[in-house]
Amino acid sequence: MVNRSHGKLYLEDVLTTTINKGEKVFIPYIMAGDGGLDHFIPTLQKLDQAGATAIEIGIPFSDPVADGPTIQEASKRAKEHGVTLQAIIDILKQERDTIKAPIIFMTYINPIYKYGIERLMKEVKEAGVDGLIIPDLPLEHLSLIEDARTKAGIALIQLVSLTSSRKRMKEIASASEGFLYAVTVNGITGARQSFNEDLQEHFNDLKSVSPTPVLAGFGISTKEHVKQMTSFSDGVIVGSQIIKLLQNDDMGEIKQLIEAKD
Repeated sequence: MVNRSHGKLYLEDVLTTTINKGEKVFIPYIMAGDGGLDHFIPTLQKLDQAGATAIEIGIPFSDPVADGPTIQEASKRAKEHGVTLQAIIDILKQERDTIKAPIIFMTYINPIYKYGIERLMKEVKEAGVDGLIIPDLPLEHLSLIEDARTKAGIALIQLVSLTSSRKRMKEIASASEGFLYAVTVNGITGARQSFNEDLQEHFNDLKSVSPTPVLAGFGISTKEHVKQMTSFSDGVIVGSQIIKLLQNDDMGEIKQLIEAKD
C-alpha cells in the first residue's frame, strides 16, 4: 500500500531537510523499463540504497524532444519491451513503499493528454509519484493540467534555460514547485566535456529569484562535473551517464557520482 504522505509536500520536505543538513541534492534519472519492466523496481531500489535524494523516472515516448541520443535509445529499448505508462503506474502502485526516495515522472504533454489528464493525475498520486517534469508544457498553458494536478497534490517542476531573460526567470521560478530545474547547456540532454564559464553567475541570479532549491541538469556526467555544479547550485540531476552505467551494472561508479556531491 502506498504511503499517502507522498506528493508535493514530501518532495519539498526531503529536499529541504537534505539542504538544511548542509548536504547537496543528487537526483539520478532512469528510463522506466529500459531492459524490461522486471528491472524497473530493482533499479529504483538500488539507487535509493545508494543515496539518491530523489529519483527521476523517464516515461518511454516516441518523440522526446528534450532528450539526447542516450535517453532516446533507452526509450526505444523500453518501448521494444512493451513498456507502457499504464504498466509503469501499475507496478509502482504495488511496489512504491519499497523505495524511500521521492519519485518524479518526466514525460511530455502528449502522453498525458492521451492517457487522460484527470485520470493520470489521480493514478500517479495513487502510485506515490511526488512530482512531474513536462518539458514541452510552457507556463502559458499550465491551465491545461493545473486543476487536476493541484487536486492530486503533485509538484510541477519547471525548467529554466540559459537564455531566459531575468523577467522570464522570475516567472518560471515563481511557478516551480519542489525545485527549479536549471538547464546548464543550450541544447538537449547528454554528456558534455565542459560548460560555460559564467554558469556560477547564472546560478546566483536564479537562486536570488527562486523560492525553491535550484538544481543543475543536462550534460553532467563525471564526478568533477558534480563537484563543479554543486559548488554553486543546491544539487544536480544526472541522466545519460546513469543510464550508461546501469547498462553495465556499474553501481560502484554510480555511488561515486552520488558521493561527489558533498
